[in-house]
Order: sequence, then C-alpha cells, then structure tokens
Amino acid sequence: MIVLGGKKKILVVDDSALMRRISCDIINSDENFEVEDVAKDGVEAFALLTDHQYDAVVLDINMPRMTGLELLERLKKNRIKANVVMNSTLTKNGAEETIRALELGAIDFITKPENFIAAKGSDYRNALLQTVRVATRARIQRRSMDVNVVKERNTAPQVTEEKKSTVGAKQRTMTLRTGNQPVAGKTGKVIALACSTGGPKSLQSVIPLLPANLPVPMLVVQHMPAGFTKSLAERLDDVSKVKVKEAEEGDVLLPGCVYIAPGGKHMQVKTTGGTNKIILMDEPPREGVKPCANYMYESLADSSYNEIVCVVLTGMGADGTKGIQFLDKNKKTYVIAQDETSSVVYGMPKAIAETGLVDEIVPLTKITERILKNLGV
Repeated sequence: MIVLGGKKKILVVDDSALMRRISCDIINSDENFEVEDVAKDGVEAFALLTDHQYDAVVLDINMPRMTGLELLERLKKNRIKANVVMNSTLTKNGAEETIRALELGAIDFITKPENFIAAKGSDYRNALLQTVRVATRARIQRRSMDVNVVKERNTAPQVTEEKKSTVGAKQRTMTLRTGNQPVAGKTGKVIALACSTGGPKSLQSVIPLLPANLPVPMLVVQHMPAGFTKSLAERLDDVSKVKVKEAEEGDVLLPGCVYIAPGGKHMQVKTTGGTNKIILMDEPPREGVKPCANYMYESLADSSYNEIVCVVLTGMGADGTKGIQFLDKNKKTYVIAQDETSSVVYGMPKAIAETGLVDEIVPLTKITERILKNLGV
C-alpha cells in the first residue's frame, strides 16, 4: 500500500554513477518512495535543495567540488532544513567524517558497500530502505545546541586542579582524585543512558554539560555498527570535561567517566568483589540492534549500585523499555525520558513513557540538568 499523500520524494547525491543507479533502483523498488532528483556533488545538491523540498536526502561524503560535509555546513549556514542520511565508508577517516556529519545535522547513516556485489546484496538494500524510511518520518532538531555553545554555557562545578592542568592536552586520567587516591563511587548510583536515531547529536547536548567532578559513572548504549562508536567517544571526549571512552572488556566503572558501548557488541555490568566492571558480549542482535540497551539495564539489577538513573533519548523502536521494567523490580530507579518535540524520532522515549515508570519527561536541553539534580550536584 502506498503511503497516504503519495510517494515520499528522495534526493540521491553521489559522485559515482554506479552508486547513484544502484541507490535509485533500491529506493524506487519500494512503492512508498520515489527518487525525485539525483546530483553528482554538493554543488548540484545545494542548488536542488535551495529550490526544492525532499522527504529525505541520501548523501555521499567524499565528492569533488563540494563534499557531503561541506554541503551540510552550507545548509546549516543558510538555514535550509533537510532530512539527510549519510552513505559512509567503514574506515577510520570515514567514521570520523560520519560523526562530524551527525553533528552537522544528518539524521542517520548507512555503511557504504565496498564493492558492486555488496552493493547489490540484500543487506545494503534493507539498510538503505530502513534508513530512508526513518529519515522520512524524522523530526529535525531545531533548537539543539552546537558543541561550542554547550561549552560556553557549562556552569558546572569547578574542575579539580589535576583536571585543569591536563584538560587541553588530552592526558586526563580515568579517575577523579582526593589527594592521591582514586575516589570510588560513594553515592551508590550510576547513570545508564540509551539512544538511537538522532542520538549522536543529542549526546552533544548532554555529555559536554556534565561536570568534571561527576560523582558517578555513566553508561551509554547508542545504536551503531562496529567501527563508529570509537570515533563518537573520541569526539565527545574532546568537547567534554568528563572522560568519555569506548567501553572495553574489564573496564572498572569509575566516577567522572562515560563508557559508550562498542558497536557490534552488547554491554553488561558485572560486580566482582564489590567492583563493577564492563562485560562485552557477542550475542545476536536483540530488538534488532547490537548493542542493545536492555542487556545493560538488566545486568545492573545484579550490580552493587542501589539506584540507577535511567535516561532514554531519541530513537526508533522500544529498546530499553523491557530492561528498565526488569531493573525497576530489583532496584530503585529514577527514569528521565526526552520529550517528543525535541526528539528526532519519538520511539524509545515514548515506549518507556507509556509504561508509567518515567519520573520526568523533559526537552533535550534539560536532560543534564535533571540528571545532576537527581545526583545532588
């Protein structure tokens, strides 16, 4: 059945004639979509986006004359709204460029196939159609803050002297200190956050606002494939006072540190001898995603933490809901959900809100404030 109101209009931007043809064939194979226009670089795409409106834009990154990143910057500068998804290569540079694209307003991304056979395969077809489907339904964040604005507005408690001396040199330790001894989490609390579509940009409005002397650790599950979460963690670490890292097997959870689940792995917490550590699992996808936030929340039920501050941000689906429901039966929870207006996709926050377990529903710009208030910071 064709969607009400006719087919969704898509713009495909890629310098490869082969990839343009393959992408167009895949998109046009779905009766809900129609490729309205194509462009071979950012210059052509900008001209089209200036004069036309599209329900979604599939954008390559590396192109002559004007790259995908340059196009996003131009659109932002000229306040031209577009629901953009990136076609990204799975390389270190590709991952870094993808994170930058998400910062600039791209809604989501798909991994660009490495060869013709992969491009014609079902995995790429399904990923492209699913991502375009989400993009056509997404709400662009119109009031989200840029990283530099976030840093200017950070009125968090004073950074410790040790942090001050190294914050610019990226030599920060993984602990906060009193004297010379590491401080264990004394509050008995931990923050556990889940997000998906729109999450990378939303995290920029949350994590950089956390104070350097955050008294608890923070766990983050952002739905992403392997190869991209390390770049996401590094980028957030660059603009934050807390330490942000991609979680590794055996990491000890320390206050003032944010641990992002690695793409392609499920993350759990295990308490051994009173110490909470990260455990990574290679189980199949759950809720259609890997990492899955439900694993994280469920594992915290057996941890030594006596209260979990659960945060659910923008995202497709309902990941996190079952995990929080299970956790709430075993631990004291305080649940904060992003509101519909500030969510790119109001799926995950809506799902947890409908359970009645949510303590607060607030806009993105208030998430960190509510977390810190609950912590007494």
